[in-house]
Order: sequence, then structure tokens, then C-alpha cells
Amino acid sequence: MDEKQRTASITEEGISYVERALGIDNLYSPEHFELTPFLENALKAKALFKKDYDYVVVDGQVIIVDAFTGRLMYGRRYSEGLHQAIEAKERVPVRRESLTLAAITFQNYFRMYRRLAGMTGTAETEAEEFAQTYRLEVAVIPTHRPMIRVDYPDVVYKSAEAKFRAAISEIEERHQALQPVLVGTLAIETSEMLSKMLSRRGIPHEVLNAKQHEREAHIIAQAGRPGAVTIATNMAGRGVDILLGGNPEGLARDELRRSGQDLLELDPQIWAQALEEAKRQCAADREIVLKAGGLHVLGTERYEARRIDNQLRGRAGRQGDPGSSRFYVALEDDLMRRFGGASVARIMDRLGVDENIPIEHDLVTKSIANAQIRVEGHNFDLRKHLLEYDDVVNQQRQVIYDQRRLVLSEANLKPILLEILQDQLRSLVTTYTSAEDEEEWDLAALHAVVDRMIHLPPDHSLASWANLGAEEIMNQVLELAEKGYQAHEESMGAQEMRQLERIIMLRVSDNNWIRHLTALDELRQGIGLRAYGQRNPLVEYKREAFDAFETLLATIKNEVANWMLNVRIQRQPSMPRPTRYSGATGGAAGSIRSGPHRTKKIGRNDSCPCGSGKKYKNCCLREGLTPELAAAKNRAGESESR
Repeated sequence: MDEKQRTASITEEGISYVERALGIDNLYSPEHFELTPFLENALKAKALFKKDYDYVVVDGQVIIVDAFTGRLMYGRRYSEGLHQAIEAKERVPVRRESLTLAAITFQNYFRMYRRLAGMTGTAETEAEEFAQTYRLEVAVIPTHRPMIRVDYPDVVYKSAEAKFRAAISEIEERHQALQPVLVGTLAIETSEMLSKMLSRRGIPHEVLNAKQHEREAHIIAQAGRPGAVTIATNMAGRGVDILLGGNPEGLARDELRRSGQDLLELDPQIWAQALEEAKRQCAADREIVLKAGGLHVLGTERYEARRIDNQLRGRAGRQGDPGSSRFYVALEDDLMRRFGGASVARIMDRLGVDENIPIEHDLVTKSIANAQIRVEGHNFDLRKHLLEYDDVVNQQRQVIYDQRRLVLSEANLKPILLEILQDQLRSLVTTYTSAEDEEEWDLAALHAVVDRMIHLPPDHSLASWANLGAEEIMNQVLELAEKGYQAHEESMGAQEMRQLERIIMLRVSDNNWIRHLTALDELRQGIGLRAYGQRNPLVEYKREAFDAFETLLATIKNEVANWMLNVRIQRQPSMPRPTRYSGATGGAAGSIRSGPHRTKKIGRNDSCPCGSGKKYKNCCLREGLTPELAAAKNRAGESESR
């Protein structure tokens, strides 16, 4: 397991165990190749993702925990089967993987704005990334009032156990001195462990993490009172002020609830009296807290980013108030173990330090800061790498979304649809009449394909093309297509035809774009292996993604052309049901009804659904027909034979 890269790989012994458990000889043989993604996700779920740190289990569901705010991210799920692996690990119901309808990185989302600006107290450490990604300059503004917070050097212990014992001792000491203490933790399990240790010492406290987020307002209102102890997981990203002495409004509400008052039907005069009393109490408590030194922030672990540490420290010493901060660090902490622990461990070993005796020196603090800088650089490289790949998708996304906006905003799509239909017909005529020798032209196949697409007149026969050249056939087909389009519109009505044009364009485009995104995700997962062949994975990804996008655009045009004159609105005035669509060749997904349901997906090498006995790739796929249209061709042939 590589914690720095967050990867896990199975050993030879593990492979043998899996093969015995599944009763197979070779896990990596072609017939079992589909099992490897499940194994990789199971490894990640077991080794890299921790309960009450990366996620929590609530009501039989795995809920992701936001790494920066500590809040639960309802509705968010890990992709590519990882969430299902974690659900299996926690023995909760495994839910179906969500389908990606659209995807965009934060960076490209923000780039959609013409102008970008922001304000934060902790942007200076990320100035390089703002400059490279968004071309934004970071300007440091002086504080409104002088900052008098005291930031003590880090205290480093050999073991986490010794670190927590020392942290609890300092909390108890400051609690007895009536100084409020905010304890910052990275994980829910750490906050719960500290809560048990404080309870054993009889120290009253509040715990604020993803499991108690409903009580956040109440806990924050009390956190600045004399002697208050608040344990918060990822407090840094919550963006709240802890008022020294307490929050009058929050305290007034708590007092009224204790007295049995209904806050929704409260007499305004009673509220005013309660608020005035709370303000007097908070003012008196504020003086006590100021004498004790203001809010003290105690960090139980260094974050991977200095920005997050600065945000936690920034809870104290606001607006010129006094305050202090100190971080307790152990060599067993994730950051130290992964990036910086070895150098500090050598210093402690050289000095012969006992595990209960801390090191508190600027040299150690500098070493930790250097470790954080390495982590920040590593994470920045990852984000930059991800953005380079998403830039490829972003260019394609802009094309698709521009087309979609045009479809939604254009009042009359007929010229666009007619042009798509004629382009497809030109391509078909060219394909079947490309041979120099006219005897090699496959006019029978051309006649069948064109008939399925535009429904040739009943009196039109193949013989009428016998003495025509390719250009004449093309002109005749285009003329018939335009007449067929006009007849279709007259039979349906202009208004319903405009609605149908819009629905078909959107459905075909959206369905194919979703499949395209899934295909690009799969391509992205394995593209890194190209490096072993001395090829640049990014260049290879750009090339294959471009080819896939050209195929996508061609597929959209082909499906639109095939559906356009083969779909009709089926009116059902007596039934209050959604509008449905049907036609000679079936329909698209959703509101467009297709032929008989197929449970098997037709692959390129499967038998063609048209019943010719040939492989699909050598038969109807060459004609640009989807499996559904090929099946419709078969049904049409059967009905003619009957």
C-alpha cells in the first residue's frame, strides 16, 4: 500500500486466496478479466478508505464526509464501483451505481465566468495555483485591527497515545483557568476518542462533527463561554465566528427552550427580555474570557495543507481579540508518516528523547511546514494533471452544449434537421455508388436503406435507378427526402412537428453524450499504461478522445436522420398519461417507444439482428443502422414474406 499515492495492490498470496475463494485457476485469464475491477475497488475500500474519516454509516447508507468542512455530503457517491465496494465492506445494502449525465471540474466550471474574484484569509499559500490555473493574482490586505494571537511552536511526540495524553492535560489546565478551548481534529473517530478521555476526567464539553451537525448553531453559541471545551472535526472550513463570552441570541433561545417556551409562538416582549438578559450575561462572561487569554485553539494533528491549519488558527484572535494556538503532533500521524516523520524521528533518536517528552523547537516546526509544502505540491500536481485531461473533455463539452442551447432556443429546427437528413443520404449514396464500375454498385441495398429512412413512395421501384448516374440518384433521393419531410409534417401538424424535432434532437444528443462520457472515463482509467510503451498518455488520450468525439457527432446525426421520419405522436385523449411516441422503426429511450425489448446488448461481432446470418459489423452496422433498426428491418422482411 502506498499512502502517499493512495494506491493499494494485491500480493501473490492475496491473488492465490482470491482464486481459491472463487474456485478458479487464474484470476487474470481473459475469461475472468471482468473480476479485476471489483478486486481493485475492494482493496481500496479496505485499505484506503476509513470509516468515520472518509465516510460515515447513517441509517444503512454510506455517506461521504467532506474532507474540509467535516459535513456529510448527502447524495454524493464515489464513482466506478468504489462506493458499492465500501457498502459491501460495511455490510449495508449495495445500491446501483449512479449514471453520469454531465461532468465538469471545478476549475473549468469557474473558467466559464468572464470575471473571477474572491476573498479569503488563507489564499497566500496557494498563490501559485491561483496564478497558473485562473491567472489570478493574490493580494494581501492588512488586518482591520492588529492581530495579537500567540501561535506557539508545535509540540511533537513519538506516539499518538502520548500526544493525546498531553493534549488532554493542557485542555484540563485551561478549562480550570476558565479559558475556552477549541480542539480541532481531522477524523470523527479522533473527536469521539477525545470526548471519552475528557469524560473520564469529568470535563464538560461539546462535540461538533458530521454526526452532530444538527446542533452546530447551539454548540457554536456556547463555544466562547468561560471554560467551554468544544471538540470540532474539520472546524476550519465552517466559516463561523466564535464570540468570546457567548452568542446572546443563541443563549437566549437555549434559555427559553429550557423554560418550555414555544419559539414559534413567542411573545415579542418575552423574547426582548430574554435577549437583553443574555446580552448582559455574555458581556460579563466576555470580560472573564479576555482575562483568561481569549479563545485557545488546540490542534490534535497537522492538516495536509497549511491553508487549513491557518483557517483553524484563525478561529482565535479575531478582530483584535486575544487568543492563542498550538498544534500537537505525533510521528504516527498520517502527514508525518507519509511525508515528514523520518527526519524528525532521527532528531528525536539522536537526542534520546522518551516518548512522553515532547520536542518543541522551531526546527521541528519548520520540518513539519516543509512536509506540508511537499504535500501541497503533490496535491497541486494531481489537480493540474486532472485539469489537463478535463481540458480535452471541456472542448467537446462546449461543442455539445452549444448545440444543445441552439436546439432549445431555435423556434424552427426544420432547416437543421432537413440538412442532417440530406447529409446522411448523400453519405449513403456515395457509399453504395463509390465503385468506378457501375455493375459493382449495390443499388438494392441502397434502395432498402433509403426506404427505411425516408419511406419511398409505393410506386418507386429499384428499376427506376437502373439507368441513372450517381449524381442523378443523389438528386432524386434528396428531392424525395424533402417531399417526405413535408408530407410527414402535414400529417402531424406544424406545431407537433416542431415539438418532435426538438425532442428527438435532445434525446439522441443527451443519450449519446452520456455514453461518450462513460467511454472517456474508461479510457482515462487505463491510458496511464501507455507510458510503458514509451508513449505520452496525455497525447494518446487527446488523440483517442478526438476520434471518439468525431464518432459521437456522426452517430448523433445518423440516429437523428433514422428517427426523424419514423416517429409519430400517438394521441391518447382518454388516458391522462404522458405523451408517447411510436413509429415504423420503434423509438428512442424515454418518451419514444421502441420495438420489442431486447435483454441482450448487440456487440460488433454478434449475429446481425436483421437475420442475414452475418456479423453485425459486416452487415447493418456498415449501413449505419443501430441494432434496433436492424431488428426492424428483420420484422419488415418477415411481414412481407407473410
